[in-house]
Amino acid sequence: MSELIVEGLRANAAGEAILHGVDVQVAAGEVHAVMGPNGCGKSTLAHVLAGRHGYTVTAGRALLDGRDLLALSPFERAKAGLFLAMQYPTEVPGVNLLDVLGASLRAAGRAPAADDLGAVLSSEAERLGVPAALLERAVNVDLSGGEQKRGEALQLAVLRPRIAVLDEIDSGLDVDALRAVARRIEEATTEGLGVLAITHYTRLLGVLRADRVHIMIRGRIVASGGPELADELERTGYERWDRPAPAEVAVKLGRSF
Repeated sequence: MSELIVEGLRANAAGEAILHGVDVQVAAGEVHAVMGPNGCGKSTLAHVLAGRHGYTVTAGRALLDGRDLLALSPFERAKAGLFLAMQYPTEVPGVNLLDVLGASLRAAGRAPAADDLGAVLSSEAERLGVPAALLERAVNVDLSGGEQKRGEALQLAVLRPRIAVLDEIDSGLDVDALRAVARRIEEATTEGLGVLAITHYTRLLGVLRADRVHIMIRGRIVASGGPELADELERTGYERWDRPAPAEVAVKLGRSF
């Protein structure tokens, strides 16, 4: 059974400390949601796990099925079974989705015949409500936010990773699109997918049921619980958890301990 283990993860961006010791474990078939205010480090966590350039890990570890992700290149992390659905998907002019998925599957040693891949892609596109015409267009070029997010979900469904990190997969989606994307991701969990879903809003969790909810404040997971934690957050906001530590207060007051 696949498992992502993140322990004591600390990371900097542009010389500034962003993650201050993140701990989270996601097993196959589970959905974990990470929620927090803007600037708390949620997307940084996703980028560090995927190996995006510009981030420096200063402590901690991230393991996928016992393998050290932090020692691998982004390509190797993807090949090991990690998938990132980006908050702002990258445009790839001149390359369509069929080409991208074919190349990805060949690199992973799972290349199907062209006709078989086309059939799978068409079937998954229909399930997600992706128009067939979009499959022939350049990846993410001149697409709406909703079309891009459906495309990310389509790639996930075809590539069948072990662990998927979803960075605000719900942004830009209308109600029908959100339901289609969340339903397909949830179906993938029954096939063994583990999900780490980063989101601002509980509306995603209304259709993609979370086993665990984590609240991130200032680069740390400050609370974890069941789905009821998201309901509490909806009622009260982040104020209960978003309080500076005594040391931070002392710095602001010009004092030291």
